[in-house]
Amino acid sequence: MADLLRRCEVSTVEPASTAAPEAAGAPGAPVAPRRTMRAACTVAKETIRFEERPVPVPAAGQALIRVETVTLCGTDLHIWEDDYATELPMVQGHEFSGVIEQLPEPHPTLAVGDRVAVSPVLACGRCHACSIGRENACARMSVYGCYDVEGALTELMAVPVTKLFRVPDGLPAPLASLCEPAGIAMQAVNRGRPVAGEKALVLGSGPIGLLCTLYLTSLGVEVTAADTVPERCAFAREFGAVDTLLIDPAVPFPDPHQAERTAAWTGGHGPSLVFEATGVPSSLNNALRAVATAGRVVAVGISDREVTFSMRTLPVKDIDLIGSRNSQDLIGEAAQLLSRHRRQAETLITHRFAFDRAGEAFETMRSRSGTVGKVAVDMPGAAR
Repeated sequence: MADLLRRCEVSTVEPASTAAPEAAGAPGAPVAPRRTMRAACTVAKETIRFEERPVPVPAAGQALIRVETVTLCGTDLHIWEDDYATELPMVQGHEFSGVIEQLPEPHPTLAVGDRVAVSPVLACGRCHACSIGRENACARMSVYGCYDVEGALTELMAVPVTKLFRVPDGLPAPLASLCEPAGIAMQAVNRGRPVAGEKALVLGSGPIGLLCTLYLTSLGVEVTAADTVPERCAFAREFGAVDTLLIDPAVPFPDPHQAERTAAWTGGHGPSLVFEATGVPSSLNNALRAVATAGRVVAVGISDREVTFSMRTLPVKDIDLIGSRNSQDLIGEAAQLLSRHRRQAETLITHRFAFDRAGEAFETMRSRSGTVGKVAVDMPGAAR
């Protein structure tokens, strides 16, 4: 813990005065707007420094957001460990919710004081993906807290109004911050072209796999979930899985017993739709083996590791192998999904930390002791 505290340094810079000298302390004097705010900056490997920074001034078309909650994902952990294509220093955080403090002009669906979830992807608008309406795969994208643009581990942010999505009344800030990963899961499911009544296999019962399972079942798809961790398999049932398969990484999947169960479940054909939500190369091979002939495999898990399979695999089984990245403005729909399934959403967040303990939040994500789901950081301006 002492080592942890040393890494979470505190940079104290005196804020500029917010009142004219003659008005300071005068009874009834107006309170000037604050000029500085705190930010948690990852300045080097596993090193967070808390800094005092100027409050951002929104540009044309931007709103000022008071950040309430930031949830962390595997990408955030890799950046904190300096094992990602991001240059440090960087203020991290791309899964977040907040409250609108200022709007540039009246808006038909948003107002000051609204709680919002934020789409963190900023597309170039000029590449091929953007030209066909798939900004989620922009070749030159920026992402808050990941690529080029600093993120949400700060008290206030200036964000384009087009990236804001009002969340339903009663959806608390920590759950609203899950709209971004829920949107990723919904994008993956939509890419798979699901049909009500068909049978799908979801490989991986981490947050994205669980949210895929939740969305699939809400669409009338029957889901079996698989994972290498028994507790995660049990968790998947809470999200609608009708069955779970425990994978032993040392044994080819499916093993004879699992193959028999899967055959009975699918009428001998295998699942027509499979989602790979781990990023583990062997898991993609498992998906290709398990999927029915002429089925679809959606790869949403990401890693830099290479995968190898026979050139016969795709053509002989006539498989659609589909990639999925980010989401196409599904944040608002994700908010509705989470609002309808609030109990399940609440179970995803297993750990919460105050802003001043952001370094400990990252340490917890890296921990292999106990079950770690989503880790949330409550910002200073969060409603209690």
